[in-house]
Amino acid sequence: MSRHPTVKWAQRSDTIYITIDLPDAKDVNLKLEPEGKFFFSATSGADKIPYEIDIDLFDKVDVNESKASVGLRNIRYLVKKAENKWWSRLLKQEGKPPVFLKVDWDKWVDEDEEPEDKDKLGADMDFGDFDFSKLNMGGGEDLDDDAGDKDEENDDSDTEEEVAAEAAPAGGEAGTKA
Repeated sequence: MSRHPTVKWAQRSDTIYITIDLPDAKDVNLKLEPEGKFFFSATSGADKIPYEIDIDLFDKVDVNESKASVGLRNIRYLVKKAENKWWSRLLKQEGKPPVFLKVDWDKWVDEDEEPEDKDKLGADMDFGDFDFSKLNMGGGEDLDDDAGDKDEENDDSDTEEEVAAEAAPAGGEAGTKA
């Protein structure tokens, strides 16, 4: 019997991002059909444990414009929607989604937050040989430009004035008696 790996998803009006968390996946088999049928199978680990996903996506997709990348820790899919519209859910079936399916909050953008000029934003980019495994998708990268300023504010090293004040004896000048 096959197991289900964790599947994370997010969307834009024209794209679905699907990430399958399965380290060291071998014998990867993937199939995407225009009607939205999505099938994945692979083995993982020394025991070659079989994993499988067989789901029906909410709507039709453009198979020719969709991309896949198998990395060391996960498998990423960039699924192009047949129509540029937001889906109310990932799966065709209504009700509670399967336990292995989760929202990818790192990639999620609300419908009202998507840039309106997205046609200009990536129009000059060619995703033909896009390799997702080369991307650092979270962790380890400091994206905060003000990080250096924060370090200076929390700097515990003493200034010259503080060093001089600490060197002087407490209670006045040295050598005087009370």
